[in-house]
Amino acid sequence: MSAPIVIAGAGLAGLRTAEELRRAGYEGELVLLGDEAHAPYDRPPLSKDFVRGTTASTPLRPGDFYDEKKIDLRLGTAAAGVDTAAKQVRLADGRTLDYDQLVIATGLRPRLLPGAEDVTGVHVLRSHDDAVAIREGMRSAERALIIGAGFIGCELAASLRAENLAVTLVEPQQTPLAGVLGVELGELVARLHRAEGVDLRCGVGVDALLADPEGRVRGATLADGSEVAADLVVSGIGSRPVTDWLAGSGIELAEPSAGGGVFADETGRTSAPGVWAVGDVAAWRTPTGEHRRIEHWTNAGEQAKALTCALLGVEAPGIVQVPYFWSDQYELKLQALGTPRATDDIRVLADDGRKFLAYYFREGRLAGVVGAGMTGQVMKMRAKIAAAAPVEELLGATQ
Repeated sequence: MSAPIVIAGAGLAGLRTAEELRRAGYEGELVLLGDEAHAPYDRPPLSKDFVRGTTASTPLRPGDFYDEKKIDLRLGTAAAGVDTAAKQVRLADGRTLDYDQLVIATGLRPRLLPGAEDVTGVHVLRSHDDAVAIREGMRSAERALIIGAGFIGCELAASLRAENLAVTLVEPQQTPLAGVLGVELGELVARLHRAEGVDLRCGVGVDALLADPEGRVRGATLADGSEVAADLVVSGIGSRPVTDWLAGSGIELAEPSAGGGVFADETGRTSAPGVWAVGDVAAWRTPTGEHRRIEHWTNAGEQAKALTCALLGVEAPGIVQVPYFWSDQYELKLQALGTPRATDDIRVLADDGRKFLAYYFREGRLAGVVGAGMTGQVMKMRAKIAAAAPVEELLGATQ
């Protein structure tokens, strides 16, 4: 009997890869390893309805799905090493598991705030259990400090304000989301949060956490010397790919300074025969030859399809994929279609004081569209982005 296909990581990317393998006709043994005790679940609600307690955790598939599809789901089972010559995965409990093909889908791990290890009341948000801990902390908290105004930080700020907590949001960059959307759009996001009562402080970082004699957080000192009082702190200072378990395997990894992750070609093949990478942990080669990790929900499914076709040796569908991601903040859905960059030529086409719409041009052609509260206007631009429509065509049509 041949060894199974082993997927290390039971998040969205790992699950979608398992699904695509079955959908494409693979009938062999399939093992899905998850380091958490929970079956694969939807992560986006964690920072929104779930952390507020207004909805339960959302499983990605019903419980009987794994039996029906003959997927050997092993929860609480983390991959701890791999021997690519012997084609074996070493598990955290010391056991080994042979594989015919290995798919790395271990995702990300939040970066920890220095000095937070010995202070209670300081949290990160990535997993179901992280969100439960924050929710429990909210019950007795009055003042929250969120460090980092990326998507997670902004979504949490909105959720905590909805629960009537006083929220201070600290961001070292000039605006929220400046590195992703640019300063001009970041200012519009900042306006939204300030209108909702968030004490938003940009251009300043956290110097040190403050704790009471029992080790419970009571706030922080900022780099400008000011102090912020808080009895609940959430650190959203970014994440790093979970690749430490690949040390010594010979699998080529990206340098941390370049974003880290597992190097892979445009279909997920890594430098090791029979080893693939997918999802947030994977630095896939782009058409321009660079390697890039894309941490978007929709990207996981698109990569899983391409990887499965390459792994099974079947023809991939010739579809031009347009990346898409979104973020729910207050009553608005902030959407980004394409590949908007902070360095693009950004044109704001609509701004009513709360909702907004912007086009992102790169070398004179449409690369992305970002909008808040303008779902129809964003989504109808998919074909234009796929065609890289020139700026003259689009601006002429909107004037």
